[in-house]
Amino acid sequence: MTDLEKALADIHAIKAQIARGTEFRGWGPATVALTGLMAGAAAAGQAALMPEPVDPSRWLAIWIVTAVLGIALVVAEAMTRSRRLHSRLADEMIHAAAVQFTPAAVAGALLPVVIMRFAPDAAWMLPGLWQIVFGLGIFAASRALPQAMAITGAWYLACGLVVLAVAAADRGLSPWAMGLPFGIGQLMFAAILYRALGGHHGDV
Repeated sequence: MTDLEKALADIHAIKAQIARGTEFRGWGPATVALTGLMAGAAAAGQAALMPEPVDPSRWLAIWIVTAVLGIALVVAEAMTRSRRLHSRLADEMIHAAAVQFTPAAVAGALLPVVIMRFAPDAAWMLPGLWQIVFGLGIFAASRALPQAMAITGAWYLACGLVVLAVAAADRGLSPWAMGLPFGIGQLMFAAILYRALGGHHGDV
């Protein structure tokens, strides 16, 4: 390795270290709030249009589509905002944020695959498990989020446990078991981001 290559590697390592310890400002409050409204709309649509008993496959398809659309919106804006707000550290900040959320995202994506393939009778557990995983993901990414975001992480963990306990009674899939926790949770997430960015005086 030449001196130039070593210097470049050292610079990259320093930038990565700084990124891991810096609050990521790429999340947009308005877009995060929109994902909460999407969750509420999906739940309302299911409650109004989906016949009882709920078909697990259709229930799952609706929430997967909702999640994918929400993630796509948030990630697209995060990449744009990060390049504007973090300038030369943008790539490192995006990478650090992705690494922190990846374990929870992978676990959340694999849960329905495993449950529907090997234990379809346990599909009623998915809403609670997803909320627990999402809450743990928020705690895992706490270094890159405002300190108050721990409240949102605790909200998802508590909701996940309550939803599991309530759903165990009839082992059914309620649209509101997803819509209410994620709708309120994402609005809470957005409100904390908005305040951390300075409200009207910050870049939201």
